[in-house]
Amino acid sequence: MIETKPIDGKAFAAGLRGRIAEEVAVLTRDHGLKPGLAVVLVGEDPASQVYVRNKAAQTVEVGMASFEHKLPVETSEADLLALVHKLNADPAVHGILVQLPLPAHVDSMKVLSAIEPAKDVDGFHVVNAGRLAVGLDALVPCTPLGSVMMLKHYLGNLSGLHAVVVGRSNIVGKPAAQLLLREDCTVTIAHSRTRDLPAVCRQADILVAAVGRPEMVRGDWIKPGATVIDVGINRITKPDGKTRLVGDVAYEEAQGIAGLITPVPGGVGPMTIACLLQNTLTAARRQAGL
Repeated sequence: MIETKPIDGKAFAAGLRGRIAEEVAVLTRDHGLKPGLAVVLVGEDPASQVYVRNKAAQTVEVGMASFEHKLPVETSEADLLALVHKLNADPAVHGILVQLPLPAHVDSMKVLSAIEPAKDVDGFHVVNAGRLAVGLDALVPCTPLGSVMMLKHYLGNLSGLHAVVVGRSNIVGKPAAQLLLREDCTVTIAHSRTRDLPAVCRQADILVAAVGRPEMVRGDWIKPGATVIDVGINRITKPDGKTRLVGDVAYEEAQGIAGLITPVPGGVGPMTIACLLQNTLTAARRQAGL
């Protein structure tokens, strides 16, 4: 039986934040440049509020400026777009993040498209998606960026490995596939309608699960010794009525089969905010021509 080792995303993210803080200190000292991140939250979604609070705390922790804009749920699309345009023009703001989901009366794509691509630290703008696709420098979505950082740290050179990405979202699946192609992996994109999905998954040296279905990927879908990146965060109700977080992979079933696996929570999740800070630092440098 294989000894399955968990990938400690919490520790990896803490190390990354430490390196970012050092680079921010040098940037501020030598160039008088303090990277600034603006986060816009519309409405009272509890999960989004916690997430935004964590982002603000970690932004300040690494020495960056944090600008929070909390707007009521009834804020009009026009007013939200006006705020985005104002932040685009603000030289103190190097990164802009509009927290999703937005209220139903707001066109999310219109708002995300209004963000200046150079300040699009979520990496969702069509310009950044296109630049990533054709191999140019781009601001890359944070979750896949963090996932590939951890893969490179734990596996070293990824060249020639077969990566199967289960999920085709613009936020995780597609950019993860592009990043893995950049590392010279052989990449298969699969999804819920892929024929014989278990057999496709069993071919993977690297299996990225990003479908948003609790424990969909079973233990016998995993190739012995494969590295599993579980992007899913799903809250399920236990028989006693309490809830717990699980990933898209049946974690207990993967034990003894996978070589490395990201747990949920504590795997990919902590890397998302750390990579948001990395993107803000990158954006500040580029805007200053450094």
